[in-house]
Amino acid sequence: MELTRITSDVWQLPFPVGNVHIVRLPDGYALIDTGVPGSAPAVLEALGELGARPQDVRRIVLTHCHVDHMGSAADLVEATGAQVLAGALDAPFVQGTAPEPEAVLTASERALHEQVLAGFDKADQPALRHVPVDVELRDGDLLEGWGEPVRVLHVPGHTPGSVALHLTSSGVLFPGDLVATAEGRAILGPFNVDRAEAIASFHRLAALDVDIVCVPHGLPLTENGSAALRAAAPENDWL
Repeated sequence: MELTRITSDVWQLPFPVGNVHIVRLPDGYALIDTGVPGSAPAVLEALGELGARPQDVRRIVLTHCHVDHMGSAADLVEATGAQVLAGALDAPFVQGTAPEPEAVLTASERALHEQVLAGFDKADQPALRHVPVDVELRDGDLLEGWGEPVRVLHVPGHTPGSVALHLTSSGVLFPGDLVATAEGRAILGPFNVDRAEAIASFHRLAALDVDIVCVPHGLPLTENGSAALRAAAPENDWL
């Protein structure tokens, strides 16, 4: 897994299922999502490549509650002491105090979902460990300590409490699983609990002024991100 620099302060660490993003802060680093259970050693190794120590990780932002995003959060908190931030409506699922809602699958999503689950089984990954959420994020929150304004957007549909982060000065967007990429274009991410709500949230993100879109699944959109989002037709994906 090769660490890829996206901007001067953002890196992507790809895993077989999903990407973890590392963001340099004025006083350390933040992680956007954490990969499936068992990913922590690779994340810490990537941080080491950047010259960072585990204790330099200040914040772990979970865009939503799915296992490929929060799966290694508990291990990374133990290693780093970082704060965990997650959407308020997903916090009970991250913490394990409520059952995670199931996605409503389209016909074309069903086969992919089975393939993903089979890959998890084959990987024989460790069991998921839930983790306390230190900061519950809500729409319109502004995160401090990032070196530039970071706006939180509540973008439900993939999960009830999915959040996106918009780094407004550098024009970088972390959309969570609402947006994926395929063949250089933006598409709606699959496996949504409410497809109509996810499509509406996708269009909300497409209205932003962004240059770079750091997706959890697929390659990043590194230029003209807004145009790529506006050219997408999420209503037609996964039918």
